Amino acid sequence: MTAQLLTWLAWFITGAHNARWIGCAPELKQRIYFANHTSNLDALILWASLPFEIRRRTRPVAAADYWTGDPFRRYLAGKVFNAILIERKKVTVSTNPIPQILDAMGAKHSIIIFPEGKRNPGPEPGEFKSGLYHLASDRPDVELVPVYLQNLNRILPRGEFLPVPVLGSIYFGTPMKINADERKADFLQRARLAVDSLREP
Repeated sequence: MTAQLLTWLAWFITGAHNARWIGCAPELKQRIYFANHTSNLDALILWASLPFEIRRRTRPVAAADYWTGDPFRRYLAGKVFNAILIERKKVTVSTNPIPQILDAMGAKHSIIIFPEGKRNPGPEPGEFKSGLYHLASDRPDVELVPVYLQNLNRILPRGEFLPVPVLGSIYFGTPMKINADERKADFLQRARLAVDSLREP
């Protein structure tokens, strides 16, 4: 019930149910959805934009320090989104998030990640961190789907608590995969441009 209410709320404040599948169709296959990151609502809104059967098999990757900050967020992360909570501030060998994410994906779960690693208020995605490269290298069988979230930074600007209803747009691009012997820097730049190419002027 909570999941459905949050989905309706996301649809109401953003129009997330009108996601535009430009480069692919919504399919029940294992995928890594990677998107630009401008708002604390990004994971919810991207997740809510997916059709129900796909949504229930898709797990957002989220920062543990944020989503365990209070009981309500812990409830949402654990009971509603089934999020994969990772350490982002004091990463060590034992807290390396890549094995944790791969294990959580298993053979059926898709994931949502934000390769910038932090919110970027501008329209152009910032540099991607290396996590997407390692996931793509370790799971070359999984499609990588670029996603661009437009206008979401206006719905919940940094420092604000209550969202403001603003029509946002979500664009799903053409799936991509890592090329054989592709350098990390080249792959990450190609992935970032794949997201940015979906942005409307």
